Amino acid sequence: MAVEAQTQGIVLTELEQRIFDRLLGAVDRYCPGTQLRVAGGWVRDKLLGEESDDMDIALDNNMTGQDFCRQVNKYLESIGEEQKTVCVSQRNPDKSKHLETAKMEIFEFSIDFVNLRSETYAENSRIPIVENCEAKVDALRRDLTINSLFYNITTKSLEDLTGRGHQDLKNGLIATPSPAKATFLDDPLRVLRAIRFAARFSFTLAEDLKKPLLMKR
Repeated sequence: MAVEAQTQGIVLTELEQRIFDRLLGAVDRYCPGTQLRVAGGWVRDKLLGEESDDMDIALDNNMTGQDFCRQVNKYLESIGEEQKTVCVSQRNPDKSKHLETAKMEIFEFSIDFVNLRSETYAENSRIPIVENCEAKVDALRRDLTINSLFYNITTKSLEDLTGRGHQDLKNGLIATPSPAKATFLDDPLRVLRAIRFAARFSFTLAEDLKKPLLMKR
């Protein structure tokens, strides 16, 4: 059974609504003012009418994912529910892990918690300098516009902060939020991701992607 969210195109399952209720309960009781956003793939897939178990939740303040998970466990205990195990993946730039990530299961649904972040690359390095940032900056640093959408759990709204993600998804277009050449030079693996998503959804590559995709490094 589904629950209609206050957002065109996003339909929450009962399980998703229960999860969001627990997270918002923790926010209200222990960290008021924090906004929670589901980022990227889950939003894209829901708008395409597909179910997704790939849930990444971004925090809009300096609280780490691990700290927020602790608050969720405090809330679960306060309402008589079992606390959950929290797994933390530490930053390890040498292995391309640039941000600490916390993971916990709620109702057997595995969720990653991270901060909104910016990534700045030096010319001679593919290891980014990572800093906390506002949601629009996070959206603009993402690989593709269709992966830059947020579902704001706090306001129950779809956020298209690049101004292009929702329309590109409707039009079946693979495009980058920032200039394609810079996007691919920052992280060449994004080339493969662009091709993979185009093939997966039978989408068309935007014209400004084609030249960077063919350029020699």
